[in-house]
Amino acid sequence: MSHKFDVKNRGKLDNQKRREILPPEETLKKLKLKKEDIMADIGCGIGYFTIPAAKIVGNKGTVFALDISPQMLEEVKNKAAEENIQNIKTIRVNENDLKLQDETITYAFLSNILHEVENLEMFLKEIKRIVAPGGKIVIIEWEKKVSDYGPPIHHRIDKHDLEVFLKNNEYRNLVHMNLGIDFYVITGEK
Repeated sequence: MSHKFDVKNRGKLDNQKRREILPPEETLKKLKLKKEDIMADIGCGIGYFTIPAAKIVGNKGTVFALDISPQMLEEVKNKAAEENIQNIKTIRVNENDLKLQDETITYAFLSNILHEVENLEMFLKEIKRIVAPGGKIVIIEWEKKVSDYGPPIHHRIDKHDLEVFLKNNEYRNLVHMNLGIDFYVITGEK
């Protein structure tokens, strides 16, 4: 059984410690999100990455904020309205139905959600369906080690296992790197 984040704890998704170890705008720039990208922020939560991503992609880009929780999506809508951001589209999705057209996304972004997925293989196939040829998948996940916060270690995904999953789903040019001491990133191209 996967470990699902409890929406009642959404206040934990944006705090000083998280901003120090995973600053959203700096992280997205480091991971090469660029102007005019069509991004899917899969499991967007409260919009921690969605809002800065919308600013980076600019008016000619779009950010699809995807989440299973209507409460999370409402927070994204409110933040976008407060900052007068017009290029975010919020969509309530199901885990294996992202409700986007085939091959329309240039930058599929997942931050700390894969450990919550029931069927990793099926989920990665659904992401592959929406990514355009030459598009990127960018995954941030918890290192598989004991830490003071985050999901239990037995729910975390080893980066080498994730790399095998991505290769099996025909992603190429895989690159993985550490992101601080608690997270790793794997990127790939379709």
